[in-house]
Amino acid sequence: MAVLHLVGHSPHENRAWADCLLRAGAGDAVLLIEAGVYAAVGNVGTETTRLAAGRVALYALAPDLAARGLATSDLAAGIVPVDYTGFVALTTTHNPIQSWF
Repeated sequence: MAVLHLVGHSPHENRAWADCLLRAGAGDAVLLIEAGVYAAVGNVGTETTRLAAGRVALYALAPDLAARGLATSDLAAGIVPVDYTGFVALTTTHNPIQSWF
């Protein structure tokens, strides 16, 4: 199975998101949660999708976007919003799960 990477820190706070994308393998998935959702919007979101370069699937937790005043329409192209049910589904189809905090 492919790895599910969870990134919970803002890209402005530390290098967790960048390190994750550099180490994620082909077919892995990256789920941006908590303040990690800031890596999914604006210029940073565009850079996130460029670094992923189609190697990994990119997701952002929609409730965490909403908690920060962001909308799913703010997501960079290629980043898919998921709800908690989608989060659980990702955990059942990926193993292991790697947290980047």
